[in-house]
Formats: sequence, structure tokens, C-alpha cells
Amino acid sequence: MRIGVAATPDVAIPSLDWLADSEHDLVRVITQPDRPSGRGQSVKSSSVSNWASTHAIELVKPDSIEELDSALEGLDLLITIGFGRILPKKSLAIPRFGCINLHFSLLPKYRGAAPVQRAIEMGETQTGVTVFQLDEGMDTGPIYSSLAINISPSHRSYELLSDLSVVGVRALSQALTEIENGVTPVPQSGQASFAKKLTREEAEIDWNNSCVLVVNKIRAFYPAPTAWTTFRGQPLKISKAVHVDTNYGLAPGQLLVADAMCLIGTIDGTICLVCVIPAGKNEMKALDWSRGARFTGTEHCG
Repeated sequence: MRIGVAATPDVAIPSLDWLADSEHDLVRVITQPDRPSGRGQSVKSSSVSNWASTHAIELVKPDSIEELDSALEGLDLLITIGFGRILPKKSLAIPRFGCINLHFSLLPKYRGAAPVQRAIEMGETQTGVTVFQLDEGMDTGPIYSSLAINISPSHRSYELLSDLSVVGVRALSQALTEIENGVTPVPQSGQASFAKKLTREEAEIDWNNSCVLVVNKIRAFYPAPTAWTTFRGQPLKISKAVHVDTNYGLAPGQLLVADAMCLIGTIDGTICLVCVIPAGKNEMKALDWSRGARFTGTEHCG
């Protein structure tokens, strides 16, 4: 099949690598136009854009729906992976076999922009990937393939997305085989849920929550926007933390260095801060940060 891929994030790279070496003809890559990013707001190309340039694949960065529709002409199939744009009905009908999406959840659970992050935040122990036929809804189309994996207690969203991007290759392979064989996708069934985009405001940690909820938030919100709190009036991002069995009797948000750990209290126990990002600095070991901060006996976060 003559295939196009519409994608932006680096989780699409394993699928692009596979397609480039497959029996299919990857003729075109579509990605979002370059936009300013980072502190300096410099214009940077997406990971997908860089991949296409390196592999000498035709690259399109449409600014309008007309440019997008033109890029879909001549394709047998379009695969979308985190493209960040809902395609209208007219566009979906342009490729010969329509358009499919690789989504990082077991649909219909966690439809929307942040399925992996919300699954971790909610304490799920299993997730997966789903390849489905795109329709006009938000991740509502019928399913070609679905594969499940377990969520490790140590998984942060970054690591889990990386694992799922590899599993997604197998799901895409199954889906393309079904499409070539004329198999009809199966309508979604089960309880649907929505995974809204993460915001910096909700990334603020409430130390009056339980250890489980706090650690899950830290795992879910890494690497962006990254869970945060305040320390001595300055923002402090927390990129990694684990629950400890010993209760050190700390009040919510109270800090302590003990047993070679940087500890902080919650409403029902104690968490060990593993890695932090102080204001204006790079990520560092929390124990190193705490030693430099020289806590007094009543230091608190938040």
C-alpha cells in the first residue's frame, strides 16, 4: 500500500522505522508546522520532521486544511500518531482505505490527548495500544487491533510511552494485514473515559493527599509539565519519587533527610524524593539538593 503518516511526537519513530523497512510504500510524512519552543522560543522541527528529512521521505507541513487534503491525494491509507489535529469527514475519505490512528490506550478507555498520563495518574495496572478507523469523533472509530501491556509501579509517562511505541508497531502490522484482507473493524464497546490534556496548574502537588496519589501524579506528569511544589518561596519540580514503608511521622509537606534519603510527608505516610529540578537548574538527585539546602527541623514544601 501507498502509505502516508501524519505525526509529530517521537513516539511515532518506531512505527516510521518499521514502515520504511516494510513491504509497504511510505511515500509521505505529514507533521505540524515548526513552532517556537523552549525558554528562548526558538523555532525547532519536530522529531518526525527530522526523521523524514534524514530518510529522504517527502515531508509536508500543512498550514491549512487545503494543504492537508492535497497531501492525502494518491494515498491508499493515512496513519496518524499523535498528530494533534482532528481531520474533517471530507479529508478522511481521500485515501483509498481511509485513515487509521495508533492510540496509546485500550479504547474506549482514555480517549483524548493524554491517555498514558491519565492511566498512570489513576493508578491503572494495565494499558495498551489500539489501532482504529478514524471517524469524526474523538477516538471513537471502530477497532482493527488492540494489544495490552502491564504498567509497572516504576513506569513514568515517558518510559511507558516509549514501551507502548514499540508495541504499537505490532498493532499496526496486524491492522494493515486486516485492511489488505478486507476485514471490517469492530465497533468500540465498554465504558468510555476521557483523558484531557495536562495543565501546569493541576501539576501542583497537594501534600494532604495520600502517598499513592502523590507518587502517581509525579509519575504521570513527567516529563511535561512535571509535578511541582514550592520550597522557600521558589518552584521545585519533582521528577521522580517513591513511597517508603517506614512512616517517619512527618506532617504533610514536611521535609527530612534521614537514612540517606530525602523524605517528605503526606497525609498517610512518607515519600522519598529521588530526583528534583530546582528553579533555574537542571535535574539532580534529591539527596544532593537537600544536602545543599541544609534543611532546618521545620522545613516544608507547598
